[in-house]
Amino acid sequence: MPRNRTLLAIFLACAFMLAAPDPAQAYIGPGAGFAVLSGGLVLVGALFLAVAIVFAYPIKMAMRLLTGAGRIKGKTKRVVIIGFDGMDPQLAQRFMDEGRMPNMKAMSEHGSFGPLATSYPSMSPVAWSSFTTGVDASRHNIFDFITRDPCTYLPILSSTEIRQGEKALLKIGKFEFLKKSTSSIRLLRKGKPWWAILGEKKIFSNIIRVPITFPPEKFHGACLSGMCVPDLKGTQGSFTFWTTDKALAGPEAGGDVLMVARDRNVLRCPITGPADPGASKPEPMRIPMKIEVLEDGDGSEGNKGRVRLSIGTKGSEQVVEIGVKDYSDWVTLEFVSKFSKVKASGIARFYCMGTAPEFGLYMTPIQIDPANPAMPISHPTVYSIYLAKKLGPFATLGLAEDTWALNERVIDEEAFWKQSLNIWNERRAQLFDALKNTRKGSVVCVFDGTDRVSHMFHRYLDADHPANEGKDTEWGKDKVAEIYATADRLIGEVKGKLNPKRDQLLIISDHGFCQFKRGVNLNAWLRDNGFLVLKADAPVDEESGVPVSRDWLQDVDWEQTKAFSLGLTGLFINRKGRERNGIVEEGEELHQVKAEIKAGLMKLEDPKTGERVFRDVFDADEIFTGPYVFEAPDLFAGYVRGYRNAWNCATGACPAEVFSDNTKSWSGDHCIDPREVPGVVFSDTPINTQAPNLMDLGPTVLRLFGLPIPGYMQGQPLFGPRGPEAPTVQSEANPEPSESKVVA
Repeated sequence: MPRNRTLLAIFLACAFMLAAPDPAQAYIGPGAGFAVLSGGLVLVGALFLAVAIVFAYPIKMAMRLLTGAGRIKGKTKRVVIIGFDGMDPQLAQRFMDEGRMPNMKAMSEHGSFGPLATSYPSMSPVAWSSFTTGVDASRHNIFDFITRDPCTYLPILSSTEIRQGEKALLKIGKFEFLKKSTSSIRLLRKGKPWWAILGEKKIFSNIIRVPITFPPEKFHGACLSGMCVPDLKGTQGSFTFWTTDKALAGPEAGGDVLMVARDRNVLRCPITGPADPGASKPEPMRIPMKIEVLEDGDGSEGNKGRVRLSIGTKGSEQVVEIGVKDYSDWVTLEFVSKFSKVKASGIARFYCMGTAPEFGLYMTPIQIDPANPAMPISHPTVYSIYLAKKLGPFATLGLAEDTWALNERVIDEEAFWKQSLNIWNERRAQLFDALKNTRKGSVVCVFDGTDRVSHMFHRYLDADHPANEGKDTEWGKDKVAEIYATADRLIGEVKGKLNPKRDQLLIISDHGFCQFKRGVNLNAWLRDNGFLVLKADAPVDEESGVPVSRDWLQDVDWEQTKAFSLGLTGLFINRKGRERNGIVEEGEELHQVKAEIKAGLMKLEDPKTGERVFRDVFDADEIFTGPYVFEAPDLFAGYVRGYRNAWNCATGACPAEVFSDNTKSWSGDHCIDPREVPGVVFSDTPINTQAPNLMDLGPTVLRLFGLPIPGYMQGQPLFGPRGPEAPTVQSEANPEPSESKVVA
């Protein structure tokens, strides 16, 4: 099907596949309530739009013939980019050498393969934003998953702003009448995506799950949003686990562990949903659920076990049967307000961990229902509806693989692996639908499984990892290799659907990976060295007598503090004129404080190993020149492999000790010196440089389609002549990437 008919296909498919849709509501954040967004009206609008497209199509084609819009002059008619988040070049080379990745091995021999320089700092929201815009963080304004609000010092999501308020429809003097609830969702990433530039020339793009595309932007194409899409509760992913095991404590983060009583073979546990917008005080909407244990078991061979879930009110309940250690299909959950007519539709999967000796039932975070979206998760809105009706329900949460459920040990590695493969297969179906319907233009699809499996299974590659203690070290020892082999099989399928005479295939990742064995709490170091001061009434660690602070910098004395850390790599100077209670003057004092912190951190040694912790500490003013440097952390921690900001440092806590072992299942990471963890690039034809950069992809696609490259883009095209190379950051002490060892 030609690219210019793809949207028509989407609209027509939705219009004729959907009948009597339920109304959807727009949930705009935790505790904030709902803003009415009628799903029925969306679909009726889609029907009328589809009809309008049919009648306008001949006129539209005539205009394109006259103006040349959408015409691709070069021999490349379609560019296909497959993103494998977190694929590491060293591991890719190892698995190619072992024969596990024959398709990518062939590409490396006949085309190109090598490291792809990542972003500063090296984390997914930053890196994929650079892929999208062709510029660095100081130009697209994404420096981390979270940042601090300079007015409150509290954390805020760096990529998206969600607001709710009321708007008066009639104002007479100081009186307002007929108020209506309003909501707004704003993408905070700056810069124009390269597919929007293609769209200006009517070259179609199909963009599937590229991170930091929520809320979706309008352009000539279709987009399914990726990382930072919230769940139905407005969080970035909150699981639920019901259990009879009183030994399980509540989780540190990521969800709820709820105790339930078992009466013979029956358990009752309501499903808690988003806040009820009609309630006078915060109160969640709930759906009753009855669980019947049909057969006890722990999921082992010959002891499977089975349960029946009855979800909903009596007489209209959904009945779901699953075996122990099995996932249910997606189950639609419709929450209804007790105080108004508002409804909210979500989907979730259930997984029974066992019924004996203790009962445990896991529910994924409640996802926005793609067939009845409560918030805009695609462009056009009906794109997610089309995919759901054609391919079936699918995960919509930005971080869909539930790493926190495994971190908190409410599920095990087997459950996490099954979940990752389920999501992978959903994405695969979406990719092949896009390839079928987009014959010209660009297709981009990002697969997250390589990243999530690497985060959670990397400890298996190192027998000495602290996270191995008390956990399985056999079942998952080959899973990182298996997910790479799964990626390779996908590439074999994709290549079978491409025409090498007209299609260009590129495979990329945003960063690589390494072990995360030791955590460093920068706030504790700043306190010990006089840069961060806690309040007089701050808690005191009982063992050491050292003053400590709780999460989110709660106990910091801002009138005396010069620097603090929040997030995964950043240190902020408490600057006068930027932070609410800033005390560090711009100019000489600012430079002196940064220099003292950098000098101190570069000398920091791990008392457990005697090793230096930092390869470099980057000054934002030295590595960035864009307009948003003022918004950035002032310093970035460039750790060596094996180290990262401690978990409690990322949440703004200040414990007694600077160093800690990382004992969580999240055992691999990449938030270190970016030169240590480049991504990968594979091309089915040779590229023109030995030092490709993630920012090069946008310019590359524009050149392949014969379009000029905007002057603001910092990247260079990977085919054809290159312009002047952008300057790169090099450490004087260690200009080359450090050698790393992969432990079998």
